[in-house]
Amino acid sequence: QVQLVESGGGTVQAGGSLRLTCTGSGRTISPYAMGWFRQAPGKERTFVAAISWSGQTTYYEDFVKGRFTISRDHAKNAVYLQMDSLKPEDTAVYNCAAVGGQYIVDPPTSPDLYDDWGRGTQVTVSS
Repeated sequence: QVQLVESGGGTVQAGGSLRLTCTGSGRTISPYAMGWFRQAPGKERTFVAAISWSGQTTYYEDFVKGRFTISRDHAKNAVYLQMDSLKPEDTAVYNCAAVGGQYIVDPPTSPDLYDDWGRGTQVTVSS
């Protein structure tokens, strides 16, 4: 089990940018594929982006393609979500998650397949 901690959330105006960071606490996250998910009030948790353990494979939800970028830095034990051109519809709690085993090369988009989760960071985009 790996403990994950998210940071970088906040309030920004529409069109602005934020960079979320997910770090592993006390344990390396390098062997895991990582995902970002979000949950808006009254809605289900949805997939945002995922990255393989090597960083070579990435996936994005259609609504964020071209605006968000997922990346990772093994030396810093961190995964990032760069969010540009933010829209009010991006307002949500953002969680990072880790998955190992057969999924490290081709990360899943279903939250049900991820093993470990951070507590989340709030992103609010005002119009």
